[in-house]
Amino acid sequence: MSELALKAEKLDAADELAGVRSQFVLDDVVYLDGNSLGALPVAVPGRVEDVVRRQWGELRIRSWDESGWWTAPERIGDRIAPLVGAAAGQIVVGDSTSINVFKAVVAAVRMAGGSGRDEIVVDATTFPTDGYIASSAARMTGCTVRPVTPAEVPGVLGDRTAAVLLNHVDYRTGRLHDLPALTAAVHAAGAVAVWDLCHSAGALPVGLDEHGVDLAVGCTYKYLNGGPGSPAYLYVRSDLQSRFDSPLPGWNSHAEPFGMRPAYEPAPGALRGRVGTPDILSMLALEAALDVWDADGVSVGAVRAKSLALTDFFLECVASYVPSGRVESVTPVAHAERGSQVALRCADAGDVMARLIERGVVGDFRHPDVLRFGFTPLYVGFADVERAARVLGDLVR
Repeated sequence: MSELALKAEKLDAADELAGVRSQFVLDDVVYLDGNSLGALPVAVPGRVEDVVRRQWGELRIRSWDESGWWTAPERIGDRIAPLVGAAAGQIVVGDSTSINVFKAVVAAVRMAGGSGRDEIVVDATTFPTDGYIASSAARMTGCTVRPVTPAEVPGVLGDRTAAVLLNHVDYRTGRLHDLPALTAAVHAAGAVAVWDLCHSAGALPVGLDEHGVDLAVGCTYKYLNGGPGSPAYLYVRSDLQSRFDSPLPGWNSHAEPFGMRPAYEPAPGALRGRVGTPDILSMLALEAALDVWDADGVSVGAVRAKSLALTDFFLECVASYVPSGRVESVTPVAHAERGSQVALRCADAGDVMARLIERGVVGDFRHPDVLRFGFTPLYVGFADVERAARVLGDLVR
């Protein structure tokens, strides 16, 4: 057994989160793609079966009240809240990330209040959909879009800035951006900050309340393990909720949803972030998936500590097993700048990833030359990390 394999054994033996792995459906594959789709928690199939067979099959329409379907968006939002550093009553679950980004950006422009504020600053390195939506929101609100890198944001803010849409973690490189400093800069300019948390929620501390974030959105199928297409969520800071003017008002966000009134009156609080009928099957699967966070010792702090240890160890193993110059890490070395993934630049990345998957190491490929490996600390161990780097070294040697 190699020195690194022995080190992995020792690290796994000392891992306080090692027991959580048994709460997921896993096999002998090294699964490092949880930053795209989290693994299945063992509690989910039984819960979904109950929702389908008993709640839907037997109770039918009664389940809106008796099974708590109607309150699920806020109830599940309150369960996500501590994972992103938010108090209860500020998160509503439902719709896709894209729809929630649209709601948040348009509402942010409306909150900015005109007065010449006609510019939306957007992360130029963002996942493409965020940019598309920001452009559409700009056309709808009479604004222009100004794409810049997160590092350039403070230098372009001014009297024209209405809203700023940023990613907490870069989806390609895994770079963690400085949410506290950038939020403070946006506020100093009199603008509204909107954060996309898709690649950070469930992997590292976010601190929405602590840092005064205005609006935030995120998905639940990555590090929160909610399942394919599981609903996203929208955070609206409590003191801004009365000013949140959604561009998608629906009967579910009406102050009197069953009044069927022709005139819209928004519900109080985070409920005004709802639109239409909740997607109950996927929403309650997500609720079951969140049960893993109830185990002793599972905290965002513990997850972050293990995440950094896993990514550090992976980089150490890559340096040992992969021939020098064959791959290049584009993920920051500094812990303060690293999310929970490692991205390696490799000229033949698409072919390499296909062969890795054939060998039982699942990551993903991002055009044109990036091998992307996501580390979900709840179920990834150090032996997984050592094996992945060793197989990568064998393939590219």
